[in-house]
Amino acid sequence: MPAIDRNELQQKMGENDVTVIEVLDASQYRKFHLPTAINIPFDDQFDQQVAKTLPDKKHPVALYCMDKDCPASSKAAERMETLGYSRVYDYEDGKMDWKQAGLRIHK
Repeated sequence: MPAIDRNELQQKMGENDVTVIEVLDASQYRKFHLPTAINIPFDDQFDQQVAKTLPDKKHPVALYCMDKDCPASSKAAERMETLGYSRVYDYEDGKMDWKQAGLRIHK
């Protein structure tokens, strides 16, 4: 799965050309998250939640977690590819990168 950087993600979000998913648990999501991001934690319900939320497996999806040291988004992206999703991106730098860049967040 390809990585996506902050600038690429910001551009895709501006064009409404990507679904953004935070894969951390709900408590982390509620602290703050990227604009437009939805929360699908990478847990034992991940497969079912992804299938229900994103029926179009060709629609672009960008996953993120906390930061570069957090492996959840890359694992979730690999899982989505296994499930047949063809346009999955991993924003490896995560929401801390977004926040530290001074970009808008939601609380």
